[in-house]
Amino acid sequence: MTRNKLYSLLLIACFAGFSYLFYQTHAVQNDTVRVCIIKNVTGYPCPSCGTTRAVLLLMKGKITESLLVNPFGILVATIMTVLPIWIFADIVLQKETFYIRYKKTEALLRTPRLAPFLVLLVVLNWIWNLYKHL
Repeated sequence: MTRNKLYSLLLIACFAGFSYLFYQTHAVQNDTVRVCIIKNVTGYPCPSCGTTRAVLLLMKGKITESLLVNPFGILVATIMTVLPIWIFADIVLQKETFYIRYKKTEALLRTPRLAPFLVLLVVLNWIWNLYKHL
C-alpha cells in the first residue's frame, strides 16, 4: 500500500470514528439500537463490544470504568488521538516517519511467534465480554 493511500484510509477511519463518538455523545441513549452485528445475530458480545462506551468513558476521565467496559477502548482512543497528529506532521514536514513505523510494525505482526500472543489477548478480552454479559 502506498503512503498516500494508507494515510488517506487512516484519516478517513479516524474521521468516521470521531464522527461516531460525536454522534454518541449527542444522541438520545437508546438501548435497543445496537451496531454490533455479532451481538444482533447471536445475542452475545464480540471481542470489541463496548469499545465505543469505553472511549466515551475515557473522554470523561473514567479510566477504571473504561477498562472494565472494554480494555480495547484505551488502545482505540490512543490510536485515534496520536494517529492524525502524526500523519499531519508527516504531511506538513514532508516525511514518512509514520509510514516507515507502520511497515516495521506490519512486519513484526506477521511473525509467527507473536500471532498466538495477540490471538490470546483477543480471546481473553472476548471471555471478559462474555463474562460481563452473563
